[in-house]
Amino acid sequence: MKTPEKVIEYIVSWLNQYRTRSNMNGFVVGVSGGVDSAVTSTLCALTSAPVICLEIEIHQQHNQISRANEHIKWLENTFSNVSHHNLSLSDVFDSFVNELPPTDLKDEQLLSLANTRARMRMSTLYYFATLNSYLVAGTGNKIEDFGVGFYTKYGDGGVDLSPIADLLKSQVFKIAKQLDIIESIQSAAPTDGLWGDDRTDEQQMGASYDELEWAMEALEKKIDIDNLTKQQKEVIKIYQKLNSQNKHKMEPIPVCKIPCALLE
Repeated sequence: MKTPEKVIEYIVSWLNQYRTRSNMNGFVVGVSGGVDSAVTSTLCALTSAPVICLEIEIHQQHNQISRANEHIKWLENTFSNVSHHNLSLSDVFDSFVNELPPTDLKDEQLLSLANTRARMRMSTLYYFATLNSYLVAGTGNKIEDFGVGFYTKYGDGGVDLSPIADLLKSQVFKIAKQLDIIESIQSAAPTDGLWGDDRTDEQQMGASYDELEWAMEALEKKIDIDNLTKQQKEVIKIYQKLNSQNKHKMEPIPVCKIPCALLE
């Protein structure tokens, strides 16, 4: 990316045009303390339309909350059109868990509950969006949304528009630098914050974003896999596995099309 400032201008214009066409008043963004939500919320703020930033805690690591609040404070000091709410859904989440029947499927339960956190946050974003006739701005990047499907279906994947979904993670970091996003966010290891601990995205996926971006490009160019190193082959394998198992998130919902003869 040679001119990140031009990309910023383009996205801000796109956001304004979409909001105007939609007859909506502003934007809602969930701010997690990560670079994607920091960039997205800043781009929305640059539109001059009202922006509500929500920091939604569900048994969150303290450093994630503090980064989110530091970013929100910077936004509000920089843009008069930004407001925020800090919400804790930990008790709501715990009440939900206490109502669930016991299960021996512990690993599956942990994954399901991690996704439940994302879906609770999505519901909260839409509560504020509906109150104010705002659009929920998604924070997913290209490798997450269209490469490996690293998001929760109807959680952080449930949005009205996606301003950075055509940017690779490496490009998001370049935009963050251009926007002067706080250093603690730019240097933080990416994490989805859904597990109540400090596990990173790389630990969950088994490869770094740079590696996954390389695999995505390599497969698009149809490179000869036989000529790759052992590590490169392993990254390709990880990418293909994630892409395959999460394909249901990235494709339209399948519809059972009934033959006309059966409906007459």
